[in-house]
Amino acid sequence: MISKEDADILKQLSAEDGLKLISSKFPEGIVFSTSLGQEDQVITDMIFTKRLPVKVFTLDTGRLFYEHYELLSRNNSRYKIKTEVYFPEVADVEKYVNEKGINAFYHSVENRKECCRIRKVKPLNRALEHAKVWITGLRAEQSENRENMPVIEWDESRQLYKYNPLIHWTYQDVLDYLEHNKVQELSLHKRGFISVGCQPCTRATEKGENPRAGRWWWENSHKECGLHT
Repeated sequence: MISKEDADILKQLSAEDGLKLISSKFPEGIVFSTSLGQEDQVITDMIFTKRLPVKVFTLDTGRLFYEHYELLSRNNSRYKIKTEVYFPEVADVEKYVNEKGINAFYHSVENRKECCRIRKVKPLNRALEHAKVWITGLRAEQSENRENMPVIEWDESRQLYKYNPLIHWTYQDVLDYLEHNKVQELSLHKRGFISVGCQPCTRATEKGENPRAGRWWWENSHKECGLHT
């Protein structure tokens, strides 16, 4: 259990110290989902460098950029710890593609959300089975939907704690950590891809645009896939 006192302490601690506290409270059952983006590379570095008892995993949707696989391989080599990979169910993908089309997500928000559910949400739910704490790389300034998210919260639907150690970090904070600690990044970031999802659903953003503007750019939506709603 995380008491109110623990939650208040977590709000005051740095991300690294917060991860250490959570690890001491839950020596088993802590997981971290990484998309291999900049925020997640920060947390991955903190976890692996300090050898914290956290299972790190990623979701391979089958539509990722080549650069994702390249960075995943480099992470495994650098930290000498493998990130676990979860895939969507073959039957789900086959049914969706055969009935609606390989790129049906362009045709409606409903189709896109169904694709995200099959390729992301269902594999995530499998990865979170039996977990007690789910660590994320969410930041408040990423989108309106995340502005009021707390550092630590109880996820009623999944029956676990959700810990957001970077929720109050700025993008500059992220860049400073990556540079100071020489953390590896997706080469896509240098080409204007700040928030990176699946290859057909992500475009580079222009200067001044919200980073999430590059995700599902053809939609007028909340720019969420369902993992954090």
